[in-house]
Amino acid sequence: MTTTLIILGVLTLMGGYMFFTFRRMKNTPTGPDSPKIKILNDKNFSHQIGKGVSLIDFWASWCMPCKMMVPVLNELAEEVDDSVSICKVNIEEYQSIAQKHSVRNIPTILIFKNGKEVDRVVGVKSKDFLLNKLNMLKYK
Repeated sequence: MTTTLIILGVLTLMGGYMFFTFRRMKNTPTGPDSPKIKILNDKNFSHQIGKGVSLIDFWASWCMPCKMMVPVLNELAEEVDDSVSICKVNIEEYQSIAQKHSVRNIPTILIFKNGKEVDRVVGVKSKDFLLNKLNMLKYK
């Protein structure tokens, strides 16, 4: 009986901690995007992916892993050369783009080369991981 009460007490404390931590994290501001990151919409999406290499982050404001990707993408945008475009699509505003490209989880990063999807990455990834993906495209 005592063991059961201790376990219930610990689970209650953990649940409360997780609830308040999630609420605090959900309302955490993401910080500004790098000026080198292009914001895509219905009108400029096709034009942007048409030439060269484009890395496109599909995200939403309520998504904590998406917020974790903001500094990674900012650093990436500062490091890549002009032959690579780093872009973002807010799936809350442009659901049609996400549906067209079968984006079912976020964050999802699609890499396009000359209008064709060449790679897809789901979840939080490091800057080095994404740089390696982009560098491999140079040698294809």
